[in-house]
Amino acid sequence: EQGTCEPPILQSSPLLWTRLAALAFSCVAFSVAIHGGRVGHGTGDWCIFCWTFSFAGTLLVLLVELFGLQTRAPVSWKNFPITFACYAALLCLSASIIFPLYYLKDSHGPSEMRDFRIVSTVFSCLATIAYMTEVSISKARPGEVAGYMATAPGLLKVCQTFVACIIFVFVTDPVLYDRHDSLKYCMSVYCICFILSAAIILLCIAELTGYLPFPFARFLSAYALLAVVLYLSATIIWPIFNFDPKHGGQKQRPSSCNTSFGLCVWDKTVAVAVLTTVNFILYLADLIYSTRLVFVSS
Repeated sequence: EQGTCEPPILQSSPLLWTRLAALAFSCVAFSVAIHGGRVGHGTGDWCIFCWTFSFAGTLLVLLVELFGLQTRAPVSWKNFPITFACYAALLCLSASIIFPLYYLKDSHGPSEMRDFRIVSTVFSCLATIAYMTEVSISKARPGEVAGYMATAPGLLKVCQTFVACIIFVFVTDPVLYDRHDSLKYCMSVYCICFILSAAIILLCIAELTGYLPFPFARFLSAYALLAVVLYLSATIIWPIFNFDPKHGGQKQRPSSCNTSFGLCVWDKTVAVAVLTTVNFILYLADLIYSTRLVFVSS
């Protein structure tokens, strides 16, 4: 009797349809932009990267689940898909904001090109909603046993590293932190917290947390406390040394910013101050959740 080879089957579920929607929306966004959007280098390349990266990662997740290769994957399948979906949501969100700002606002050119750009923006927004929905479906429910990245602190780590990456973009082009030692201290805060948060994410995805010589949960709460203190200091120091005239700062927005394309240096300095506050709030929320996890596990 000959054995029959059953074709791989994907079980229909809200999560599957959400991933397929995200796949389709991100595909349309970058395809239309490349085909007729006439996007330039720099910001255009970033938006194309956001959409193609999201598309490729979602396709990979779907293929692994289609062929049932989760157990053979070199990563923790409890942690990887939701971590990727969260990054994809943030990437598509950033593209949904940046793309219209640079390519629709005050844009001049053929109406057909503008139509292509509008379509890309709309589908980028739809992809963002799809990825956020995937994260919402996948995240751990109260009392449910799940991977660390599916919990609130895990998802907060993703947001923290993403915000830090945007800060790095603003402070390095041009360099905004070399004018004073206090600003260099702020830069060191951004780097230290980014490296540690990224290391925690990688440890969870690679399932290496059990090999640490100390309890992982207690390390998380201790690190969250350290990060809150560091970011609180940076939240205070960065504005003082950039906007207080007594410390060489500039309180008013320069008139030259009105004529410059994109964000001028002063705008970028303000953006870093806002993003520093955002990350402080994220780390504070992380500390609250991590402390609760420690007490619950105890």
